Amino acid sequence: MRIAGKRVSRTRLVRTRSFVVAVEVEAVIPEDDASEPCYEAETVQLLHDVEERAEQGDVAWLQQHGRVYQALETG
Repeated sequence: MRIAGKRVSRTRLVRTRSFVVAVEVEAVIPEDDASEPCYEAETVQLLHDVEERAEQGDVAWLQQHGRVYQALETG
Protein backbone atom coordinates (compact mmCIF):
# COMPACT_ATOMS: atom_id res chain seq x y z
CA MET A 1 0.00 0.00 0.00
CA ARG A 2 1.37 3.39 -0.98
CA ILE A 3 1.18 6.27 1.45
CA ALA A 4 -0.41 9.39 -0.01
CA GLY A 5 1.75 12.48 0.18
CA LYS A 6 4.76 14.29 -1.19
CA ARG A 7 7.77 12.11 -1.99
CA VAL A 8 11.25 13.34 -1.14
CA SER A 9 14.69 11.80 -1.52
CA ARG A 10 16.73 11.16 1.63
CA THR A 11 20.13 9.64 2.31
CA ARG A 12 20.07 7.11 5.13
CA LEU A 13 23.28 5.88 6.73
CA VAL A 14 23.23 2.22 7.73
CA ARG A 15 25.99 1.57 10.28
CA THR A 16 27.53 -1.73 11.28
CA ARG A 17 30.79 -2.60 13.02
CA SER A 18 32.73 -2.76 9.74
CA PHE A 19 30.78 -0.59 7.29
CA VAL A 20 28.70 2.51 6.80
CA VAL A 21 26.45 2.41 3.75
CA ALA A 22 24.85 5.60 2.41
CA VAL A 23 21.57 4.59 0.75
CA GLU A 24 19.34 6.95 -1.24
CA VAL A 25 15.72 6.21 -0.31
CA GLU A 26 12.33 7.81 -0.83
CA ALA A 27 10.51 9.26 2.16
CA VAL A 28 6.90 10.35 2.17
CA ILE A 29 5.50 13.45 3.83
CA PRO A 30 1.95 12.25 4.55
CA GLU A 31 -0.99 14.48 3.72
CA ASP A 32 -2.56 13.70 7.12
CA ASP A 33 0.49 14.63 9.21
CA ALA A 34 3.17 16.67 7.51
CA SER A 35 5.23 17.06 10.70
CA GLU A 36 7.70 14.30 9.81
CA PRO A 37 8.56 12.23 6.71
CA CYS A 38 8.01 8.49 6.97
CA TYR A 39 9.09 5.40 5.03
CA GLU A 40 6.99 2.81 3.28
CA ALA A 41 7.37 -0.87 4.16
CA GLU A 42 9.50 -1.60 1.08
CA THR A 43 11.98 1.10 2.05
CA VAL A 44 12.23 -0.18 5.62
CA GLN A 45 12.82 -3.71 4.28
CA LEU A 46 15.59 -2.42 1.98
CA LEU A 47 17.31 -0.74 4.95
CA HIS A 48 17.09 -3.99 6.95
CA ASP A 49 18.52 -5.92 3.97
CA VAL A 50 21.40 -3.43 3.68
CA GLU A 51 22.20 -3.86 7.37
CA GLU A 52 22.09 -7.66 7.09
CA ARG A 53 24.33 -7.71 4.00
CA ALA A 54 26.77 -5.28 5.64
CA GLU A 55 27.04 -7.59 8.64
CA GLN A 56 27.75 -10.48 6.24
CA GLY A 57 30.41 -8.43 4.43
CA ASP A 58 28.67 -8.63 1.03
CA VAL A 59 30.43 -5.61 -0.46
CA ALA A 60 29.43 -6.34 -4.07
CA TRP A 61 25.71 -6.31 -3.14
CA LEU A 62 26.13 -3.20 -0.99
CA GLN A 63 27.84 -1.31 -3.83
CA GLN A 64 24.75 -1.92 -6.00
CA HIS A 65 22.55 -0.22 -3.40
CA GLY A 66 24.62 2.67 -2.07
CA ARG A 67 28.01 4.15 -1.25
CA VAL A 68 30.04 1.85 0.98
CA TYR A 69 32.56 3.04 3.56
CA GLN A 70 34.71 0.55 5.44
CA ALA A 71 36.00 1.06 8.96
CA LEU A 72 39.73 0.82 9.54
CA GLU A 73 41.38 -0.68 12.59
CA THR A 74 43.34 1.80 14.67
CA GLY A 75 46.43 1.26 16.75
